Formats: sequence, structure tokens, C-alpha cells
Amino acid sequence: MTVAAPQHRSTIPTPTPRPGTRDSAGEAGWLELTQAVREAGQYPTVAVAEAVTRIVLSSLGTHVTGDERVALAQSLPPEAGRVVASQIPVVHPLPAREFVELVASRIEGSTPATARWDVSSVLGVLADQLDEPLTTRILAQLPHGYALLFGRADLAPPMPSTTPMGPIAPTAPTA
Repeated sequence: MTVAAPQHRSTIPTPTPRPGTRDSAGEAGWLELTQAVREAGQYPTVAVAEAVTRIVLSSLGTHVTGDERVALAQSLPPEAGRVVASQIPVVHPLPAREFVELVASRIEGSTPATARWDVSSVLGVLADQLDEPLTTRILAQLPHGYALLFGRADLAPPMPSTTPMGPIAPTAPTA
């Protein structure tokens, strides 16, 4: 009987985190985000604000795609970025009203009115923390109506000043 000599394998040991250092900057960022949501939404506890934040961010994560999704996840505290990035994007984002209804269905005892408050509380804080160009790019991806949820004026799209045949000529008043 032949016995093969054991092969020596070199492995890289898994680093053990030092007590009290477990991604403290990321945790502080998450705590800061949820505290801001708590204040904006006037929630009674950080736990409630955290639950609402997770639900809204996970719902948003299904609606933002491409470079904007990556930039959004990178701009957020690591925990929040993971919540966004872990979602499977939908093919067609829901209109704002249906997005709010989706969030309402995920929060126990929620109504469309309370869910609108929850969504606006989280997305308003997000808009304050993201840079303006990224927020604008995210809104450009989403259907009309989301700007209000981000705490922005939702202006109607500009009217075209030209037609396929050329510029619109002013009409003369009739007497």
C-alpha cells in the first residue's frame, strides 16, 4: 500500500478584527444616516428610522441602474450602499405613486400617506447627502414624480420649441 505524502498548502489566515474597530467609520456613517432620517421623519426611535431607511433604500435599489446605481452605492455609508447594491433592478421603474405603494406594502400598518412620508424622509436626507449632479442623474432615470420624493420641485418637462418641420412661428393676434 502506497501512501502519498501530504502536500503543504500555504494559506492566508483570515484577519481577525480588533475589538472596537469593526468598520467603525462605516457604522458611524450608517448611524449618522439613520439619525438624520429619524430627525427628518420625526420617528420615535433610531430602530424605527433604521427599518424605514432599509425598506426605502432596498426599494430604490431596484429602480436605479447603471453608473448611477454604482455611484449611489459608493456615495452612501457602506451598510446603506450594500442595501442598495444587493437589489435586483427592475426592467421598468414604477411611477412614483406605485413606488410609494410598494413601500407601503413592505411596512406593517402603513398607508400610502404614511409611506409617502417615510419615502420622502429617507430620500430627502439622501438628496442632502449626495452631490447635486448625482441626484439629478438619478432623477433623470426615474419616471416623472420622484423629484418631490427627493424634496425637489417637480417641474413639468419643458415644452418643445420646435416641431419636426422647424421652429414654431409666433402667431399674430387676430382682430
